[in-house]
Amino acid sequence: MVENRIKELRKSKRMSQDELAKVCGVSRQTINAIENNKYDPSLTLAFQLAAELGATVDELFLFHKS
Repeated sequence: MVENRIKELRKSKRMSQDELAKVCGVSRQTINAIENNKYDPSLTLAFQLAAELGATVDELFLFHKS
């Protein structure tokens, strides 16, 4: 199972879902779905999200063995 810290890091930067979506070239709904673990981003988008949030992909996404 993969969890993410996107919402936590986005809020710490005082960014809205819409702002993050625009800089990453996706919709607000996509950001919402990723934050709620309903959608797994592409590798490219994962790196974009990490860069915009000032984190590494490893810091952004947490893998837990089931």
